[in-house]
Amino acid sequence: MLLIHSINAAASSYEVKPIAEAMQGRRRVFALDLPGFGLSSRGPEVYTVARYVEAILLAARTAQEICGGQRVAALALSLSGEFLARAALQEPRLFAGLALVTPTGFETGAQRRRGGMPEARPRTGLERFFTLPLWRSGLFAMLVSRPSVRFFLRRTFDGPPDPGLVDYAWQSAHQPGAAYAAFAFASGKLFSPDIRDVYEALELPVWLAHGTRGSFSDFSEAGWTMTRPNWELTSFDTGAFPHFQARDAFLPRLDGFLDALQQQAPAPARPAAPHLRVVQNSGDRS
Repeated sequence: MLLIHSINAAASSYEVKPIAEAMQGRRRVFALDLPGFGLSSRGPEVYTVARYVEAILLAARTAQEICGGQRVAALALSLSGEFLARAALQEPRLFAGLALVTPTGFETGAQRRRGGMPEARPRTGLERFFTLPLWRSGLFAMLVSRPSVRFFLRRTFDGPPDPGLVDYAWQSAHQPGAAYAAFAFASGKLFSPDIRDVYEALELPVWLAHGTRGSFSDFSEAGWTMTRPNWELTSFDTGAFPHFQARDAFLPRLDGFLDALQQQAPAPARPAAPHLRVVQNSGDRS
């Protein structure tokens, strides 16, 4: 199983920690820090939709190879759900199924997000403005101060956030080069203008889970998924991170989805060559 965190100024794989811990000893779990976040490389590189989709595909290919060619179940939070859906549409044979937790692209007006691939712009005007050396550090420092991180996560949780997540998010956001991916997100260029077409084109099993409270609870345009046999929709009386806030309800539903995928799984595909450096059992392998 491949776990993918959300995209925000202080994102990291800590956001999927409760799921990774719950799966220990029962499933093979990989948690990915996307480029520009967590323990991955940072700095003034180009951050685009295509780059994040390719990062997910590389991680999924590597997980598949390590696991003897088995298809990968993948879970993504928030905006990363858009990247995962596009990756699965590009290489559906890599994936057994997708779990999208509070993904973007189902809010009011999302039906207009059709037609036209996202433009792979190296820098938007707004992103260039954000990253000018004159004020980049000061602006980002305000954005990721401890009160700001706590305020954002309180909106995400619709209540007191997990203290460990607050601490890790603050530390992650204060690593060298952390501003660049965050400002690419803030510029708006990482949202796909055609995501409704992408979601509707998926033929793999998809579990859509979301909270009904807080600042990220608008799923007013998710009703169409109930007409699709490959989609399953579950709402939780939580904020945007039900896996933190309602573990006893969320984890059994996720387990049921994964168990169903195992029952439907075809014979393992031929293992793909690994494309990432993977730290496994305290040793590097290429």
